[in-house]
Amino acid sequence: MIRGVSGSNRITLGADKAYDTKDFVEALRALNVTPHVAQNTTRRRSAIDRRTVRHPGYTVSQRRRKLIEESFGWGKTIGRLRKVHFRGLDLVGDIVRWTAAAYNLIRIRNLRAAT
Repeated sequence: MIRGVSGSNRITLGADKAYDTKDFVEALRALNVTPHVAQNTTRRRSAIDRRTVRHPGYTVSQRRRKLIEESFGWGKTIGRLRKVHFRGLDLVGDIVRWTAAAYNLIRIRNLRAAT
């Protein structure tokens, strides 16, 4: 999919720490893509080196990634999307849309309360 992105400017790609492998990171760099992959340092060395981590953009990318992961976690626990009890693409699509809308409303409420 990344090959389909047009342009000659360097772009970034964020991914889970499961993609923190030497082959994946090297393939991205060969495509002129900066890997903003979460570092996996559990019992091994990360393939993401200091030249990527030292930039402020990497930190911003990881914070944004956390926000996205929180929405999926909320959908699985509160929105009951972990095991959908309905069948059919239309019905499941509706449930996902309603869950996302509810999450957005709660997030807006919390953001307003914080300001």
